[in-house]
Amino acid sequence: MTTRSEIESLLFLLDDPDPFVKKSVQNRFSELGEKAVPLLDEYRSEVSESGKKEKISEVMHQLTFSSLEEDFMDILEGGIKTRMQLEKAVFTLARFGNPTLRISTYSDKLDHFANIVAPQIRYKLDERKKMKQFMKFIFEDLNFRGDTESYHDPQNCFLDSVIERRKGLPISLSLIVMFVAYRLDLPFFGINMPIHFMLNFVGDKEELLVDPYDDGAVVSYDQCYFFLKKNNIEPRPEHFKIASNMDIIIRVIRNLIHSYEKRDELMKVEDLKKLLNAAEMFEG
Repeated sequence: MTTRSEIESLLFLLDDPDPFVKKSVQNRFSELGEKAVPLLDEYRSEVSESGKKEKISEVMHQLTFSSLEEDFMDILEGGIKTRMQLEKAVFTLARFGNPTLRISTYSDKLDHFANIVAPQIRYKLDERKKMKQFMKFIFEDLNFRGDTESYHDPQNCFLDSVIERRKGLPISLSLIVMFVAYRLDLPFFGINMPIHFMLNFVGDKEELLVDPYDDGAVVSYDQCYFFLKKNNIEPRPEHFKIASNMDIIIRVIRNLIHSYEKRDELMKVEDLKKLLNAAEMFEG
């Protein structure tokens, strides 16, 4: 067992210039393992200095990553065949940024979103009107939007943070749409287009491309071709295929690697590469 005062002392001693002291502190944290995480999290919530918060977060990451890696491997080995399995996998990855995350809390939030909008789309609307009503709910009523100010912030990749902040990347916004839509039997799928992840609404009468980073606007294939060419990518048919669950998992991890590389957090980059290598083993 440990106490709050021991945790504070250990964190203070991490900065000690004596290598023996630092090693002793690291060994003690290793002994405590994940039992220390609730106290670390409590202390982190109370400190105001960003440097202290980062130090505590780093210790929490070191103590919890092996458990996250093990749980992620279990998910991969069990297969990610369904939308709910994909949801569990994405929230498990979110523990990389929030080790104390309770997945059920955020699944419940997605349930709540679906329950709010359900009465609005149960009426006899045609497909396009139903889709537009749903997009209005996600991007206007709930105010989900693209993060244009800090695009590469890792928080834009972690789905719990996206739900709390209402901001994210195209792929994380797409996942919000897909997971809420699944609860309502609305046919939304991901399109793994280079640079910019897209959504596909596959109705009985028409298919529509939707840009999650532009408040759910319907776009044409010509607009997408122009976007790719403008970014020196030659459009190919496979760029517009529905993304598999593994395509999505791999892209989420690659986005995280890119974000942490931008921040020079190389230890986290190496840990994410372990998750990426594991996911790529199960690809296809």
